[in-house]
This record gives sequence, structure tokens and C-alpha cells, in this order.
Amino acid sequence: MISSLHGAVASILDDALVVVVGGIGFAVAVTPHVARSVSLGSDVHLHTHLVVREDAFSLFGFETREELIVFTQLIGVTGVGPKSALGVMSSLTVGQIAEAVTGDDDAPFRRVSGIGPKTAKLIVVQLAGKLAPPRAAGSTAAPADATVPSRVTQALIGLGWSERIALEAVAAVAEDASDADRTSVQALLRLTLAALGPARKEHAGG
Repeated sequence: MISSLHGAVASILDDALVVVVGGIGFAVAVTPHVARSVSLGSDVHLHTHLVVREDAFSLFGFETREELIVFTQLIGVTGVGPKSALGVMSSLTVGQIAEAVTGDDDAPFRRVSGIGPKTAKLIVVQLAGKLAPPRAAGSTAAPADATVPSRVTQALIGLGWSERIALEAVAAVAEDASDADRTSVQALLRLTLAALGPARKEHAGG
């Protein structure tokens, strides 16, 4: 695992740098902000995440560890790949992402190129409780009436299912789920989506 790079900038593109470390040039995908903040020959330190696939090894680099953490959380969301996650990081700051998630507001993510309405909703739901706005840790708590089943139900409605179907599906899945899954929005949503899978085309919009 390549967790960081510190070297000289040998090449700059809109969305990538080549950083030379020990005589080896590493191509690193970065946000436009990072690309604009460096110059050829300058030293740069990047916190990196290595994505390994059958046909490629891809590095993604960030100025701060906080940005790296948010990136890794984004790629853990259903339907969000590394390039889409980098697109989110290019369009929104860490604080803006955290505020949108905490406020249950998917609009900022829908404005990001390549992120559709359903994926935007999943980002908000699956990252809920994982991000805190800077200097506002106390604001991460969900309202008392925002129970896990109700939040999963709202997510399903946002993804295109009718309220009746969403309510029935969540109730049925929650009844058989383990205590751990029943108290986790992400786990209960994943189980309910799996249960609804065969009926997706019939009941989901879009």
C-alpha cells in the first residue's frame, strides 16, 4: 500500500501529477485545486490511496489526511467509484460534504458531474453519522425521531420506491435482521435493497 508520496513534481495536468520519488515517477490523480497549487520542480507531499484492479493500479492524492479519509468513505458508498469520488472532492470541500450529509441534503451531490439523484441520496444515507462538520461535532446526532428504519424508508422513497412498498420492505427486513444490522442505516439499507432487488424494475422509478 502506498499511503503517501513526497517528491518533486515532474508533470502537471488538470487532474493529475507525476511525482518523482527516488527516481521513479508516480502518476497521481488529484483535484484541480491540488494541480493548480503546485509548480514544476516543486516538492509536494500527498496523502494517497491506491486502487488496485485487474487491469490497472491507480493512485489518488490529497493535500490533507482529512480529505483522504473522506475520499475513502465516498468510494465505500454503493455506486461511487474512485473517479466519481474524486469528482465530488473536486467540487465540494470536506466541510461542505460533511454539512450536506449532516443536513440530509443531497442537492450538492446531485450538482456534481457524474453523480445521479439515486447515488446522491445514497451518499447522504450511507455516510450519515460518519462525518462531522468542522468544529461542530455535536451536530452529528440525528433527530430523536429519525430512527434507523425511518431513515432507510426515506432513502428508499428517494431512490424511487413508493412509500407503502418502502415501509413494508423495511419492516419485514428489520424483523429478521440482527441487532447490529437493525441499528445501522447502511446495513439495513443494504439488506432491504437486496430484498427489493427482484421487484426493482416493477416498482422503482427510473
